[in-house]
Amino acid sequence: MNLAEMLPRTAVEHGHRTAVELGETALTYAELDTLSGRVAALLTHRGVASGDRVGVMLPNGLDFPALYYGILRVGAVAVPMNPLLKSREVAHYVSDSGAVLLFAHEVCAAEAVRGAEGTATTVVPLAAGTLTELLAEHPEPAALLPRANDDTAVLLYTSGTTGSPKGAELTHANLLRNAEISARSLIRLTPEDVILGCLPLFHTFGQTCAMNTAVVAGARLTLMGRFDPADALRTLQERGVTVFAGVPTMYAALLAARTALPEAYDTATLRLCLSGGASLPVEVLLAFEKAFDAPVLEGFGMSETSPVACFNHLDRPRKPGSVGTPIEGVELRLIDVHDGVGELCVRGHNVMKGYLGRPEATAEALQDGWLRTGDLARVDEDGYYYIVDRKKDLIIRGGFNVYPREVEEVLYEHPAVAEAAVVGLPHATLGEEVAAAVATRPGVEVTADELRQFVRERVAAYKYPREIKLVEALPKGATGKILKREITFGAE
Repeated sequence: MNLAEMLPRTAVEHGHRTAVELGETALTYAELDTLSGRVAALLTHRGVASGDRVGVMLPNGLDFPALYYGILRVGAVAVPMNPLLKSREVAHYVSDSGAVLLFAHEVCAAEAVRGAEGTATTVVPLAAGTLTELLAEHPEPAALLPRANDDTAVLLYTSGTTGSPKGAELTHANLLRNAEISARSLIRLTPEDVILGCLPLFHTFGQTCAMNTAVVAGARLTLMGRFDPADALRTLQERGVTVFAGVPTMYAALLAARTALPEAYDTATLRLCLSGGASLPVEVLLAFEKAFDAPVLEGFGMSETSPVACFNHLDRPRKPGSVGTPIEGVELRLIDVHDGVGELCVRGHNVMKGYLGRPEATAEALQDGWLRTGDLARVDEDGYYYIVDRKKDLIIRGGFNVYPREVEEVLYEHPAVAEAAVVGLPHATLGEEVAAAVATRPGVEVTADELRQFVRERVAAYKYPREIKLVEALPKGATGKILKREITFGAE
């Protein structure tokens, strides 16, 4: 089954309904299906063949789903990329994936062009109306090319703390079934539902739980270019939003905005909320539910699991603080258990094929059919799972993953840096903030502001350390390994 097949199928049944909208612009399902078919024709004209990788580096907008489903329609592999990436990051993505084309929004086109230098990737800058101009010569939609269930549909880049980002190969079966189960049994979507798309579509959460689930059910996706709590409240009222999916920082911001202006917006149409990406504080969950009179379902997933693995469910008791129980067709288990806490492992239809071109990393992550998540969890007597901590040093800042090793590598490029350690600090609204402890080379002077700016110019805005502490030396163990747990910040 081709993941792209669900769009023309929905267009037949719900062609007149609005599929996606942003502000005053909108596309019906019939229009989106036709547009994606014309994108497929454009790609074919440019020599894109079945199995080729095509990058999409765009913020939320109508062009994203048109390109995404057009890429799939021609049998190619979509490579969604964060438009905040800098050229050095783009260079890794395009060279590692072997992308033949990269569609980049005008705000990030310059970084994309610099990153693609010396590679086989052709960058296609997209300003307002550019896609329409490109498609003018391709009025007829291309036919949908068949793909096998286990063929790769989307390449999502993720990373651990010991290397550069890895491309998780998600198959057509992975993503289609995850979207169908999410739409049918988790969200219980109908064509009458309106989903608020605050989550970036280049991220796995937004792709599956907003865009793909909407297409499966024939629901309407109302996009926001960027999240702003006041704008989100206004959109909830004006568009009659029924389903909201977001990360914990969004819930905290919406709650604060609603508390400040309790009578300003009517959000009575909201019936269900989904939270993922990081742990949602119980007090925020309970306060949000009281203020908005809508249940919040918290769950767990990752790029490698398409992403939904487990969730609280509408037809079962919800337990605040828990990420719920496995979704249909998925199994969870704990290994290396000590004092009731072990590493969480996932097995099921949602688990990736592997990491592109990385057999050793794939073998380490996938063992006997089980994906080792690197997350520490416990399970109660009712089978509800609770994420306790992260085995890896991953930092989750406002729902975005920040990998310390990547930031440390940039710091080490500065001539004044002798040692660097990046850690996550608790933050009231973002969940975690990125911080770095740096030991400088003897006789070389540098300020924390200079180092901060150095990193800021080389990585996406959410990754650079807001707090930098200069020290004479970093604490180490007997083997010389830096002991991050002994690094302290704040008043000494």
